[in-house]
Amino acid sequence: MIDKQIMKLPGMKQLLGLLAGLSFLQALFIIGQAYGLARAITGLWEGRPLEEQWGWILLFFCSFIARQAVIYFRSKRLDDYSYQQAADLRDQLLEKLFRVGPQIAQQQGTGNVTTMVLEGINQVENYLKLILAKIMNMSIIPWVILALVFYLDWESGLVLLLVFPLIIIFMIILGYAAQSKAEKQYRTFQLLSNHFIDSLRGIDTLKLFGVSKKYGKSIFASSERFRKATMASLKVGILSTFALDFFTTLSIAVVAVLLGLRLINEGILLFPALTILILAPEYFLPIRDFSSDYHATLDGKNAMTAVTEILHQPEAQVPAVTVPRWQEDAQLTIDQLAFSYEEKAALTDINLNVTGFKKIGIIGLSGSGKSTLINTLSGFLVPDSGEITLGGAKTTAFRQASWQEQLIYIPQNPYIYRLTLQENVAFYQPTATKEAVLKAIEVAGLTELLAELPQGLDTMLGEGERHLSGGQAQRIALARAFLDQQRKILLFDEPTAHLDIETEVALKERMLPLMENRLVFFATHRLHWMEEMDEIIVMDQGRIVEQGTLAQLQQKQGAFTELVNGMRREQLE
Repeated sequence: MIDKQIMKLPGMKQLLGLLAGLSFLQALFIIGQAYGLARAITGLWEGRPLEEQWGWILLFFCSFIARQAVIYFRSKRLDDYSYQQAADLRDQLLEKLFRVGPQIAQQQGTGNVTTMVLEGINQVENYLKLILAKIMNMSIIPWVILALVFYLDWESGLVLLLVFPLIIIFMIILGYAAQSKAEKQYRTFQLLSNHFIDSLRGIDTLKLFGVSKKYGKSIFASSERFRKATMASLKVGILSTFALDFFTTLSIAVVAVLLGLRLINEGILLFPALTILILAPEYFLPIRDFSSDYHATLDGKNAMTAVTEILHQPEAQVPAVTVPRWQEDAQLTIDQLAFSYEEKAALTDINLNVTGFKKIGIIGLSGSGKSTLINTLSGFLVPDSGEITLGGAKTTAFRQASWQEQLIYIPQNPYIYRLTLQENVAFYQPTATKEAVLKAIEVAGLTELLAELPQGLDTMLGEGERHLSGGQAQRIALARAFLDQQRKILLFDEPTAHLDIETEVALKERMLPLMENRLVFFATHRLHWMEEMDEIIVMDQGRIVEQGTLAQLQQKQGAFTELVNGMRREQLE
């Protein structure tokens, strides 16, 4: 039930030692409660005055308070530890995703990865809080209680000892059934997440081809499969909880009946019998607690397994080199670069030579390799082969910290964090002054948005806060780029693909000044951008099929002209 990976978490051995000590203390306080209560009731039953029982009553209340204090301290310690480990896991997962880039999202599915980062880590946090305390309680408390029961009455101790393994065996059998259902539920949830996100991202295309309703039915079918898998998992979970409650209650009843018969036959005194009867529910309580949250711990275990699978995915090792700062005379050379996705060629024989500051347009049909080339230049993807020279430094991949520190990457859908407008703009430059942020907002054309916001720069954006249009989100990304004047390399991956033409034209006026005195790679399928480029790369099926200035390509009447004519025919149709 415990994932082996959690034993490798930092500070786990010290925490388990602390939890073991707290569980032992809790067992002692449980015994103190039972002992004090039994003594007080026995004394009153024997006709002794109430004043003589205050010491035992005080023992009961002190033990009760101490027990609650132990539970509170343990919960607080587990909350802090689980929160910190979940935060560290989320950071590790995000760092892994950043290093490996879109490769993991393509393998695992965008929806699955997003769900894992947001909800999966929360399930892991809940898993750590539940499983550690419950396992430790189940491992220590029953045996301390059992030792006292044997001391008081070996016959009752033998009954409890024989019943406990039977319950454990029954729980294991049901546990395997519940685990199988939970794993099926988690796999179905992954499929649903991926299907839903992919459908949302392609909704415009689906509408264009008139199959959006068909995909709506497909999403409904996926959600129904997930509902049925969830209900099947819950049925097993509820059944196991009911069965364990039934058997533990039956076991307590058996102990009570045997004690009652022996009391009638004067085979046992009232005090040990009453103490054992009070301790019997406490003896079974840890295992009942464990079963009550069994489904939640299974969800957390599955999420933990999925997260660790991603964290342990092998990464291509790239020898570190120091790339000098990009300047006007710096040179980038790519020779025979190739990259493939699962043995399917995505880039082939890429040769490129770039010097200094210039704007390079990358154009081609969907699937031609534009985004793959951008992701390779950013260092997200590691090429299978090829030689790269960056300002005199030779390497086999762009995954170099000294290169990536010089990049600004602007995707189709920039992420707006749940922060204020000022914090969003200054996200990569947190020490930027208010004046610098305002100037970046002005350059990016966000002045009107700023005037509309009720708290101005302090207005919260993102994740349920102030909604922004696609154009406004892109302008915030541009403001971030303007604020960071030290980075001289800009990578654009279809930044205006989802914008209407009016918004794109207005945004274009703001984007062009940011490209001055920088090396820019601009991947797009919008033809009007090519008029602004110093050089154009035409891609088809992962290859650079033509390269040159706009005038040169127009004069050649080759691949670029054919691509332009084809795009214009599509627009007319």
